[in-house]
Amino acid sequence: MRKRYSREKQETRMGLLFLLPSLIVIVLITFLPIGQTFYRSLFRWDIKFESRQYFTGLTNYTAIFQGLVNPDEALSWTVSFWHSAWVTFLFTVVAVSIETVLGLLIALIINREFRGRGLVRTATLVPWAIPTVASAQMWRMMFSSQGGVINDIAKKLGLITDYVNFLGDSTTTAFWSMVTADAWKTTPFMALLLLAGLQTIPLQLYEAARVDGASKWRQFFSITLPMLKPSLLVALIFRTLDTFKAFDIAQVLTGGGPASGTELLSLFNYKLMIQQGQHGRGSAVAIMLFVFTMLIAVFFIKVLGADPYASKGRELK
Repeated sequence: MRKRYSREKQETRMGLLFLLPSLIVIVLITFLPIGQTFYRSLFRWDIKFESRQYFTGLTNYTAIFQGLVNPDEALSWTVSFWHSAWVTFLFTVVAVSIETVLGLLIALIINREFRGRGLVRTATLVPWAIPTVASAQMWRMMFSSQGGVINDIAKKLGLITDYVNFLGDSTTTAFWSMVTADAWKTTPFMALLLLAGLQTIPLQLYEAARVDGASKWRQFFSITLPMLKPSLLVALIFRTLDTFKAFDIAQVLTGGGPASGTELLSLFNYKLMIQQGQHGRGSAVAIMLFVFTMLIAVFFIKVLGADPYASKGRELK
């Protein structure tokens, strides 16, 4: 018994030794920059006007939460931070929801047998293959109030009487324009992940359901969705985290305007740290963005811990 315990201990030590190089790399490329960013967030450091750094402790963080609790007496940048956080949250929920629904519909269509299916699958991935900056610039031209194709189509259909500045006149139109551009770009990614999940579902389940007289809707809710849950949750994790950290699409389309209606957290952090040179406050915002991202990841991981096949045993009717 003692010999067996000693052998297991040696194997554990050997495993840790093999993992050590990877752990060192992870610490260097992940935790070291995060630690350095947190260290800078403890200082008041405005590189445009101050050559020295003043240690202020957690003042930047208390100011941020002051902007949430009592915005009337808080600093203006902290109020803007929470406004950007709300815009980012709303943009993430709306965009990911649309992309998930459309991605699932596309995945269900291209999962069926039909002539030219390979060509359709390839064409579906084209928007995702285009760089985000290029696709955002394309949508910016399409939404333009001067010769934009969206205005031309809407005017010919009688939906508008005069050209609309979708990206500049209204916060609402600018927000939905950004959602549209993002959904067009990344819906194929959701469709690709969900298609992979659909192809793992055994066809025998659908054959048994048809024999039992289950309708198409019953098959979808009792077989497809429960069996697709693992792939769906993984796709949601990737897209939610990626959307929450979005920067380039907002920067290219609106630059955060009008009236900061499309100013995402990453864009707000860029303006605060790079354009205004406030490295201390910008580092605090970066840490808060990291915390929000970690909370989202933890939430989805807990959801993934649920039994994805809990409903597979329900009787088909």
